[in-house]
Amino acid sequence: MLKNKEFRNMLIAAVSVTASASICGYALCGIAALILILLTGIVITGGFCLITKRRYEAIDALNSYLEKVLAGGEVPGILDQEEGELSILKTNIYKATTTLSYQKDLLAKDKTALSAALADISHQLKTPLTSMIVMNDLLMTEDDKNKRDEFLKTQSDQLDRMNWLIQTLLKLSRIDAGTTVMQPETVNADVLINEVMKPFEIQMELKNIKYEPDIRDISFKCDKNWTIEALQNIVKNCIEHLDEGGTLQICTEETVIYSQILIKDNGCGLDEDDLGHIFERFYRGKNAKKDSVGIGLALSKSIINSQHGDILVDSHPGAGTEFTVRFYKTII
Repeated sequence: MLKNKEFRNMLIAAVSVTASASICGYALCGIAALILILLTGIVITGGFCLITKRRYEAIDALNSYLEKVLAGGEVPGILDQEEGELSILKTNIYKATTTLSYQKDLLAKDKTALSAALADISHQLKTPLTSMIVMNDLLMTEDDKNKRDEFLKTQSDQLDRMNWLIQTLLKLSRIDAGTTVMQPETVNADVLINEVMKPFEIQMELKNIKYEPDIRDISFKCDKNWTIEALQNIVKNCIEHLDEGGTLQICTEETVIYSQILIKDNGCGLDEDDLGHIFERFYRGKNAKKDSVGIGLALSKSIINSQHGDILVDSHPGAGTEFTVRFYKTII
């Protein structure tokens, strides 16, 4: 404490005042006044020193606490229920360090997720790229025109696959980064569903899939284009899991809380172990098709969630799968 200039000045001032008062008391009232004033000054000065010493110890404890935090150690609890400025300071420092620790954990998780995503992307791009390299080598040595056309067709398919994957990953990245701004508008259910189903008409006809719509006269508050893409990914997933002659049902419903779209198929269904993972990126369930990447449903969930909506799924092996897409009328 004596290293502190202000404390030294206060101590000198206290001693000086006590000495001066004692001398004046002795001169005016005698030895009894001197002793009384001297003892009073010593008690007050001693109390001041004791209180200051305790405050210094508390400040030193805070300093040690901050050093541990800066060193990356665990954040100990220093919550103080007492009154006073120092207690308030302790509580606020604890809140700040706890928030920083939480942000640190989030950054570590994001770093791990980014590393895993890069590894998955690398794996997904490596397969078509390797195939194209092989096809290119074969093209350089192949003289048969039919064979060359076949190789070129394979390369074209792989390029389309890579382009789709890259575009989808870019969309996901933009949504995750918050750079994609949804433009909500009121869209009639029949208009929305008709736009969703247009690309699948020929495919459903070729597979003899029966389409059973039940579209009520309701509307949705959503970004039309992004929502169409999300729903198309879900419909695409259902069609892929339908056998020839299967049935696809789409209906719309409305409550006082939300408007929703139900998309149901009577295909092979999902295994119970897959249900909790189907919206994870690059997850391929047990019944996934050979060329499935496992990213379409992840994109759908990101799109719907970014509009304060939700996607639910219910499925049983051999009984089909039902997706429920909800748009809440009030953000909850």
